Amino acid sequence: MTIDRNLPETVAPNRVRPLRVATASFVGTAIEWYDYFIYGMAAAIAFGPLFFPAVSSAAGTLAAFATYSVGFLARPVGGIIMGHFGDRVGRKSMLVISLLTMGIATVGIGLLPTYATVGVWAPILLVTLRFIQGIGVGGEWGGAVLMAVEHAPDRKKSFYGSFPQMGVPGGLILANLVFLGLTTNLSSEAFLAWGWRVPFLASAVMVIAGLVIRLTISESPDFEAVKQSKSEQRMPIVTVLRENWKEVALSAGAFIGINAVGYIFMAYLLSYTTAVLELSRNRILVFTLIASLVWLAVIPWASALSDRHGRRRVLRAGSIGLVACALLLFPMINTANSALILLALLVTAVFMGVVYGPIAALFSELFKAEIRYSGASLGYQLGSILGGGLAPTVATALYTSWASTTPIALYLTALTLISLGCVWLVTRSAD
Repeated sequence: MTIDRNLPETVAPNRVRPLRVATASFVGTAIEWYDYFIYGMAAAIAFGPLFFPAVSSAAGTLAAFATYSVGFLARPVGGIIMGHFGDRVGRKSMLVISLLTMGIATVGIGLLPTYATVGVWAPILLVTLRFIQGIGVGGEWGGAVLMAVEHAPDRKKSFYGSFPQMGVPGGLILANLVFLGLTTNLSSEAFLAWGWRVPFLASAVMVIAGLVIRLTISESPDFEAVKQSKSEQRMPIVTVLRENWKEVALSAGAFIGINAVGYIFMAYLLSYTTAVLELSRNRILVFTLIASLVWLAVIPWASALSDRHGRRRVLRAGSIGLVACALLLFPMINTANSALILLALLVTAVFMGVVYGPIAALFSELFKAEIRYSGASLGYQLGSILGGGLAPTVATALYTSWASTTPIALYLTALTLISLGCVWLVTRSAD
């Protein structure tokens, strides 16, 4: 397996400042992930009683997280569709389409009638819109990362590639702030009656702002070189699966650990700590917000470090740290001690940032320019299904069955060990 580090010879020098493109990628990605995360928070807090009231509280939470997982099943679909056109038509146009797709679906969720109004149609419509969200975010990641990386100078590709990666904690921070403001100022009754809709409807304004920003940036120079050389592939995904299936498999495996830990951190812990440990919802939201700020700060630092010292060292160290976090996270959370809970979240956030930042440039370098959108997206989104897509649902089911977090910790440890092995293999020729 080789890593393509060289741009095509016909690439012209960058005509725009890489920082401008990277910043545009960050803003748009943060908006999309805000849309995606408010669903997870609403699933933890409100969707059970509103859309699945005919079942028990535990079963309602499980059903709500199951609809949450539907979005992950759609993400490879979005990655394949937008990857195809991103490799044939251009990166920029797919970023605009992905943001519109996500925005329309998110506002639609905010307008949905509940089970009390339309019965079984309520969860059906919820699942449908969540699937559409998944298509949008599935096409988003590859385009945003490639625009940032392909505009970047060779020695700073990981750093600039970290900007769309920062959009994930950026969106999470924004979602936490919105939910924290609502839950602080509204009663539980008012929040369930109408307050939960506000974060979804507010997305419309942010999507419009994101579209304005994305329409001002230029197309990727690597893609323009592909067009000039007429080397586009008729079916990029077929070429990827025929020539680069090992890279897809290893990148998916490398991603499942960070993604599973991330979605336990971002979605399941809010439900677990409030429903099982009976801790203050606002306290957990504040702790998650603080840890997300640390996560955001570590991503560009670790990425710049990997540009200087190599992806291999940084990613392997971060992956080993994630294995330790998987083992220790729930034992520390279960103490119900605020200081230990915050410490657990902060340490987890640090190692998530160390892995998540450099992995963007690494994935983009695994594939040649004419199939890069399809290849990088497919590996990332398959990893997201096997990791974060299943993690909250599996965690809820394991706790419901065993009344213990030990099986959850073992499950996370197994996934992070798999990822450590894949990272070890995929970075053999990274430096």
